[in-house]
Amino acid sequence: MANYFKTTLGFLRLTAFVEGMSFLVILFITMPLKYLFDIPEPTRPVGMAHGVLFILYVALVLLVQSKHKWSLKTTFWALLASIIPFGTFVADAKIFKKSQEA
Repeated sequence: MANYFKTTLGFLRLTAFVEGMSFLVILFITMPLKYLFDIPEPTRPVGMAHGVLFILYVALVLLVQSKHKWSLKTTFWALLASIIPFGTFVADAKIFKKSQEA
């Protein structure tokens, strides 16, 4: 876990995982609670946390893109991953992990 904080790319990988999990919690837990069971209370704090994580993820992608000289195509896919369910997990496996190994 401590290795994730040693580099910007490592911190991006950690943020991608947490942001992806928050997206799934919203999608599969808080939204059904709100719309199927009329329990809207969890939506606001989880949504706020997800929003902060999303902004952090985008900022880190742009920072890592500059530092690692990613192409526009790679940056596009990394940013697109943040708005697709399970996308950040795929981006980690296909982009971030490979960049860290290089």
